[in-house]
Amino acid sequence: MTVTDTQFLVLIESFLWPFFRVAGLLMTAPMIGTRTIPTTLRLILAVSISIVVAPTIPAFDYIDPLSGIGLMTTAQQVMIGASIGLVIRLIFMVLEVGGEVIAQQMGLGFAAMVDPASGRQVPVISQFYVILATLMFFSLNGHLIMIQVVVDSFKTLPIGVDGITREDAWGVVTWGGWLLSSAVLIALPAIGSMMIVNLSFGVMTRAAPQLNIFAVGFPIMMIMGMFIISMTLSSMQGHIADLFQEAFLHARGLARVSGSGAL
Repeated sequence: MTVTDTQFLVLIESFLWPFFRVAGLLMTAPMIGTRTIPTTLRLILAVSISIVVAPTIPAFDYIDPLSGIGLMTTAQQVMIGASIGLVIRLIFMVLEVGGEVIAQQMGLGFAAMVDPASGRQVPVISQFYVILATLMFFSLNGHLIMIQVVVDSFKTLPIGVDGITREDAWGVVTWGGWLLSSAVLIALPAIGSMMIVNLSFGVMTRAAPQLNIFAVGFPIMMIMGMFIISMTLSSMQGHIADLFQEAFLHARGLARVSGSGAL
């Protein structure tokens, strides 16, 4: 059996373009795209998924990878995968922001630890919410749904220079702004409760100036904060699930994939 140069290039190309799109997804995906996962492991996952996906994608015209069109096609494939992963990863960033606001209200803003995913200092409350969201993400098969969206995108966004438009990129920015408002909603019960506690301490200080309010108020603020977190934890799980559902719905819309977005 003789394999010509053209046939060999077509075979390589049928694997190359799916690899770029899958690699873009794994570069920004939650957990997989963080610093805790070695680059070698992400490369192995991208190659493995691309080998499985390549035979299922629709046929496309040959594109020279070293030409100008080939470079534009490569950029588009990476952008499609990275945009889908970024939309879902923004949920975890929202929980970090919400946890940071709650920690500041509790007086635990100084109790920070190094986040292995980003490499920066984040409050322990933020880490708690991120761990909770990570467990829910895998329990809801979010990683499988994320890969399925990318696989389906090869049918709705065929390999070529067309893909993510300027409107799509602006939609991701708008989506991120809406999620930041969701972070405020997550922290709103703690903000309101801590404000009432602070007002109570203010009244106590006016009524009894000799009382050392800093020695009494600091532990009470932490106890009240922990109590509020425990009381809102059950509703927080439903809120996180709704955020994931909205994220997958937005990711499907970004990839032009039909679906309800339900987990």
